[in-house]
Amino acid sequence: MSEAKGVLYIVATPIGNLDDMTPRAIAILKSVDLIAAEDTRHSGKLLSHFGVDAPMTSLHQFNEEAKTERLLSELAVGKSIALISDAGTPLISDPGFPLVRATREAGFIVTPVPGACALVAALSASGMPSERFVFEGFLPAKGSGRRGRLQELADEPRTMVFYESPHRILAMMEDLEVVMGAAREVVIARELTKTFETIKAGCVQDIKAWMQEDGNQQRGEFVVLVKGERKEQGDFVEIKVSQLLQALLKELPVKKAAALASSLTGVGKNELYQQALALKGE
Repeated sequence: MSEAKGVLYIVATPIGNLDDMTPRAIAILKSVDLIAAEDTRHSGKLLSHFGVDAPMTSLHQFNEEAKTERLLSELAVGKSIALISDAGTPLISDPGFPLVRATREAGFIVTPVPGACALVAALSASGMPSERFVFEGFLPAKGSGRRGRLQELADEPRTMVFYESPHRILAMMEDLEVVMGAAREVVIARELTKTFETIKAGCVQDIKAWMQEDGNQQRGEFVVLVKGERKEQGDFVEIKVSQLLQALLKELPVKKAAALASSLTGVGKNELYQQALALKGE
């Protein structure tokens, strides 16, 4: 393992509103020896706005494997590097994974500089259950692959979070309707933090009709949240959950019993905690 000398900073940048750039992010970008950017032309405008003049190099999906060795050599001589993507937090459906993994394996320090992240922003304002969720990123571009992946997720009990592009968003709604049903609850978060930010909740059928009626709602960058399948709402499954809790409470404290039951069933931990308290009282 190499002696740790350089530092790689993973720096989040705004997803739209420039006021979301953190003071720490600006300070780090001004202090590093090199900035690795997904698109240097795009990031150049952002950096210029904040008075950052550190040299840049490109790091994108087509060159990141080859560029990693060069960046490791820079770290080896004590240089500091900041990794940024076009918007938001690097590596979240963006390039950077090979570099971060190789940097850690080589013994150099990797430090996150938190900030904007579209999936977290959307989830926080969606009204969807957020205690447990799964991030799926972009679905396959082809319809057959997209429907196949949605079918695999049809029984997922947690809130599902996706990214989608404007030219595929309507097709995604159509596939959701076919695979998960017209009544499945979804939330569309479009153009977050930008001028035309829109957060719209409804069933798949209504959201699809809304988009078809107004073409403007098919534009921009999308985060799509899909409510998980809660099969425990059926009477039979509710009885089974109650029986599981009763069994666990014989061996475990209330809090631990509720947490374990939640991990086994997908039912919310808080909901099971209250149910466990009631059972314990009985």
